[in-house]
Formats: sequence, C-alpha cells, structure tokens
Amino acid sequence: MKKPLKKHLMIAAVLLMGAAHAETLTVFAAASLTDAFKEIGAAYKARTGVEVTFQFAGSQVLRTQLEQGAKADVYASANDAQFDPLVKAGLVLNKQAFTRNQLAVIVPASNPAGIKSFSDLAKPGVKLVLAQPSVPVGQYARQVFDNLSRASNTLFAQRVLKNVVSEETSVRQVALKVQLGEADAGVVYTTDITPEVKARVKTILIPGKYNVMATYPIGTVKGGQNSAAQFVNFVVSRDGQAILKKWGFLKVK
Repeated sequence: MKKPLKKHLMIAAVLLMGAAHAETLTVFAAASLTDAFKEIGAAYKARTGVEVTFQFAGSQVLRTQLEQGAKADVYASANDAQFDPLVKAGLVLNKQAFTRNQLAVIVPASNPAGIKSFSDLAKPGVKLVLAQPSVPVGQYARQVFDNLSRASNTLFAQRVLKNVVSEETSVRQVALKVQLGEADAGVVYTTDITPEVKARVKTILIPGKYNVMATYPIGTVKGGQNSAAQFVNFVVSRDGQAILKKWGFLKVK
C-alpha cells in the first residue's frame, strides 16, 4: 500500500513543479492591436501551451514604461518613432515590421455637425478629438492634415487643429469619445472601426492621396524570455498574419 501512495505523491510533486514553472510571456502592444493580438495570443497558447499576457496602451506610454524598467518579453509599436529609441538604447532587439494600417475619420451615428467629407473637419465649430502628437495615430493624423494643406496650398491643417477639443493618450480613447457623443469627429485607424464601434459611428474616408500608411514594428525585449522570439515568429507567420488580416490590418510589402 505504501508504494502506490509514494508513487502518487511523486506524480503530484512533478505536476506542481510543472505548474510552478509554467511559462507566461508578457507582451507590450499598441492599443490598436488589442483585438488582433488577443486572438493571436489565444492561438499561440493553443499551439504551444504558453500563456500570453498583454499590456495595451499608447505606444509612447509603453516605451516610457520600458525605459523606466518595466518587465516585458515583446514590444509591438504602431510606429518607428516610439520603437527606434528603445533599439538604440539596447532595450529592444530584432526589430522587424509586421503589419500596416491606415487612418479614417469617425463621427457619431447622429452626426450632429453634419460632416460629410474629410475637408469638413476644418469647418468652424466642429469639435474634433485627436490622440496626442506623441501617440502614433496622433502623429499620423497631423501628417494627413499637412498633406492636404500642401496639396491645396491652404491653411487646412491650422484650421483643423483649432477645432481640437481634446487630445487622448491612445486611439481607443479617441474612438470611445466619439461613440459617447463627446466629440463631433475623431481620427482613428481603420482597424479601430470594429463591428461594435461601427454600430455607433459613421465612417468618413480619407482620400488616398492624403492618407498615410502606418507601419508597425515588433521586437523582443532585452532580458526577456528566450521563447519571446517564438511569439514574434508566430505573429509574422502565415497564421498570425491571417488573424491580423481578419481584423483589417494590411500586409507589409
């Protein structure tokens, strides 16, 4: 009777040790990646058994956290400006572009300001919400305004920026304020217009000649777990790219 009991105890000890050493990866990712990366994390766990936890926020917030010593295994940004300084500092390694995105304007479903085109953002009295200039989507939006100004030789960008009533720390906050009717319009990524958001807003397309292409880089964090590279490889794999495409992201050429 003693031997079977001893055997069961040994098995239990091994299982407990395995649970104690179960690996969990921590991924810092731009807020616009929330839906796609949650699905990618679930698919990666199903394939490898490795749990993936995410910290989603504006890329600039995540960069600051990493600079201040926050622990993570992978960092995915929505632009190079918030990524490259970490590479230069040796905090993030193995940079590669993994997806792209574009911008669109959203207005509340009731469209109280009667916005019908991108150029209407410059009309006096329009309450516009943008992300802060340090947030990738905020930087991209201002580039789009400048593109139209140069093309039309007008003060379009200056007039639009006079209509800004709030600057947010992430693209998801911009989308939320428009959904709640706290602004007449906001500039977000096309991928942020999810089915849930689409039910509450109208989309105003930005003409392609003014729009910008946002490129997203990803890399492993110095001192992170060795398997972090495997997660990055999954993101850029056919399966990872299929999930990104499902959520509206564009392939890197």
